[in-house]
Amino acid sequence: MRRRATISPDTTNRTAAETGLDRARKRLKPPPVPTDDRARSRLVLDTMILHLHPARIPQRTLKWTYTWGLGGLAALLVTMLVTTGVLLLTNYTPTAPDAYLSILALRSNVWFGDLLRNVHHWSANLLIVVAVLHLLRVFFTGAYRPPREVNWIFGIVMLLLILGANFTGYLLPWDQLAFWAITVGTSLISYVPFIGGWLGSLLLGGPEVSGATLLNFYALHISFVPLSLFVLMALHFWRVRKDGGLTLPRAAGEAPVEKPRRVTTIPYLIRRETVWALSWIAIILTFSVFVSAPLEGIADPNLSPNPAKAPWYFMGLQELLLHFHPFVAAIVIPSLALAGIISLPFLDHLTDHEGIWFRSGRGRSLAMLAAGCSLALSSAWIVADDLFLDWAAWLGNWPTIISNGFIPLAIAVMVLALLDLWVDKGLDGTLEERVLFLFTFLAVSLVVLTIVGIFFRGPGMELMWPWSIASGH
Repeated sequence: MRRRATISPDTTNRTAAETGLDRARKRLKPPPVPTDDRARSRLVLDTMILHLHPARIPQRTLKWTYTWGLGGLAALLVTMLVTTGVLLLTNYTPTAPDAYLSILALRSNVWFGDLLRNVHHWSANLLIVVAVLHLLRVFFTGAYRPPREVNWIFGIVMLLLILGANFTGYLLPWDQLAFWAITVGTSLISYVPFIGGWLGSLLLGGPEVSGATLLNFYALHISFVPLSLFVLMALHFWRVRKDGGLTLPRAAGEAPVEKPRRVTTIPYLIRRETVWALSWIAIILTFSVFVSAPLEGIADPNLSPNPAKAPWYFMGLQELLLHFHPFVAAIVIPSLALAGIISLPFLDHLTDHEGIWFRSGRGRSLAMLAAGCSLALSSAWIVADDLFLDWAAWLGNWPTIISNGFIPLAIAVMVLALLDLWVDKGLDGTLEERVLFLFTFLAVSLVVLTIVGIFFRGPGMELMWPWSIASGH
């Protein structure tokens, strides 16, 4: 009789373990390195791309009308600013009056120096607009809610750093426009309680804007601010991937998609990003060829322009100073606004309408209603306050911080509370609709204040029509 072969349990276990180990080794074994130089370069490029992007993405997130490519455009602008900024450093001296002379030499003696400065200037200004629009896009599509609340806060801090980068760079040409804009902007620091005077002296390098201020701003502009921005950008990109990528776009009333169709990042996403980036580079270069960055006469502390205005992105804040006590306008209102924006994911945390623009069709209507109300009420407040509202005269000997500060602020808060009550009770709005309404109202109010400050304030910061200002009447 033929003896049947037997296998011991130990042999079976060892064979299974070896087989599993072989499979693991095959999975972990790196792909063969290409010997062709072109193929090797392609592999390196693909690896870099896949460090920033997942290998596959939901096809729906490729829709331009959902993200408008704003996040990628912001990253492109930062790259352009770093590149042009490093080149500008080779022809710049951060001392007064040499800083101004450096700009003149750059414009006249350096090949493409004027174009380089124009690209840097307009890219920096465009970055503010793009960052704000990106924040609005994230809000209006509900992409700030858990688990993305940490990235929402990162985004807000990055927006503040972008404003800081523009503000510190604004002084570097050392012309009249920059000198007096920074003088107006830094004067707000003195209203910070307890440490305002010390903080102002630390930033300015003395009691007023001077050569020491220029050196401080230069150091901040090329070191602390960009380094902080780079760190937060890296964290921001990492959190996008950790939180599951972009929110999936949906139409109003459409149910969430459980298993969306996915496509490979290369080439579908990369092709779109490349076209988008090249298009914007062409737009910025073309614009910079025909429109020069502003440059007035050399800074003169003894010759103040009329009116002296802050940089355009702080004109909404300067406009508030005309209607409220400086402490309320420069400290209280911005602090409340910043705290409110940061707390949004914790107030409105439901994800039922995530990925839908304005939450729903009704939400879109409410946002348009809020924009209209804000446009009307904000404009009416500005005109009324300029023409006949005089809280200090009406309230006699009351401290101005109360008569011109907290009382007008209380009235503004009461108006917001009444609007919220109207949406809640009168229009039967949900919590997210109330948040949407108030956010839109306040965002449009800031836009109105900024536009009025830029275009409708003439000599003495009087309210005037733009064509009257242009004609000098």
